[in-house]
Amino acid sequence: MGRTALFVATTTYGGTAAALQTIERVTRIHAHIRGTLPDGTPYVANDPQLIRWVHLGEITSFLRAYQDLSLQPLRSDRQDLYFAEMAQIGERLGAHNLPQTRHQALSQLQDFRSELRVDERTRETIDLIEHYPCAPLDRPLVSLIVRAAFQMLPDWALEMLERERSCALEQAAVRTALQGMGASLAWAFAETGVAARARQRMTTELKAVGSSPGT
Repeated sequence: MGRTALFVATTTYGGTAAALQTIERVTRIHAHIRGTLPDGTPYVANDPQLIRWVHLGEITSFLRAYQDLSLQPLRSDRQDLYFAEMAQIGERLGAHNLPQTRHQALSQLQDFRSELRVDERTRETIDLIEHYPCAPLDRPLVSLIVRAAFQMLPDWALEMLERERSCALEQAAVRTALQGMGASLAWAFAETGVAARARQRMTTELKAVGSSPGT
């Protein structure tokens, strides 16, 4: 999960060279990952359809979390731009026919429902997430994040997992707590975080272009 977070951070905030290098590394790793499902079906990690499923799950979840927790949610046109930009990453990883808008993404995600299963592997993964190993001081934040994640799942996903949606009061309390923590983290990393470094890099590059002869 930590490596996945690093991949997302690099492809979101890193320069083009760093992003491409990270994508190439993941593609090389995927090429060696293969196995067999409990029903005997073989699989390989670089299967375009599997990559497409992961891509859809990630981008719709990321946007849902941002829209739910951000104090400045994105307008509809900016949401569509997000999906169009993220499609470039998924395509470089090997996926095809990726969505360019929010509506397309949600529609394509629905198309996978008939293929989804809840089995012992699912339950093991959920148990790991709910008991994610972390330092004692980090436990309250991690617990809030996990609770918020379940709150953001669509109704059909909660039904498959045999979970009930939290009441409105609990949802509001979790959202408010995470928004407060998020604001504190944003303040703490305003000058040193990955987003800040990305803005600094872009400012430097734009200045360099503006000072070039003939521009």
